Amino acid sequence: MSRAAALVTGASSGIGLSFARQLAQLGYDLVLVARRVDRLEKLALQLEQDHQIQCRVEPRDLSDPDAIKDLVTVLDRDGVEIEVLVNNAGYGLAGSFLSQPWPRHEQFIRVMLTAVCELTYRLLPAMKKRGKGRIIQVSSVAGFLPGTAGHTLYGAVKAALNLFTECLSLECKGSGVHVTSLCPGFTHTEFHDVNGTRELLSRMPGFLWLKPDRVAREALHCCERGKVYCVPGVVYRALIFILGLMPAALRRWLVAGQ
Repeated sequence: MSRAAALVTGASSGIGLSFARQLAQLGYDLVLVARRVDRLEKLALQLEQDHQIQCRVEPRDLSDPDAIKDLVTVLDRDGVEIEVLVNNAGYGLAGSFLSQPWPRHEQFIRVMLTAVCELTYRLLPAMKKRGKGRIIQVSSVAGFLPGTAGHTLYGAVKAALNLFTECLSLECKGSGVHVTSLCPGFTHTEFHDVNGTRELLSRMPGFLWLKPDRVAREALHCCERGKVYCVPGVVYRALIFILGLMPAALRRWLVAGQ
């Protein structure tokens, strides 16, 4: 790749797809990571034709403990320099915490948190050495409040990701590397189809729903400006502000009704 490259995980759909398109518009070569090879190849061909960039398809299952190490080894071997990292890959598990076998939770944590931290760890040194880098961790509004059944571990992982981003942004201060936690609310993606909550959430009022293109655009803007958090939508910014003023017991009561 002849230009600065951006790496996007979960690039085959939803917010990750929007990130890939907008980064291509900005002139970045792309490394596209996801499990669905056919979607990645179709996207890569389209972006190369539309924006005269280079796209590299790297199909990976991030629940594999060796996936990140193998990916970075290949990129290093081929001299691909990553200037922008978007850790977007993610999903949700349906049902209560105990309704799922532990191996599924273990895979979930690996994809949602461990892989994020490892990929950041492996790419950050080169960013700091070059004096420029942008890292966006795709979190959620769910990281600011307790989760109900079916979201117990999801909210906890996103809360950990938010705090990790805050700490890392302090560590990177003055290095030229910006780290941003993107915390969207309800967004029109395949996420809710996969975890079986589409029918329930379709009853939510329309003003609560965000478009993935808007979410990605605001995140890139916030990261470029050095913002630690990006919360798209005035409704969600107000919600997080109000939640921050509440005692923890009141937040739990509001979520769980007890």
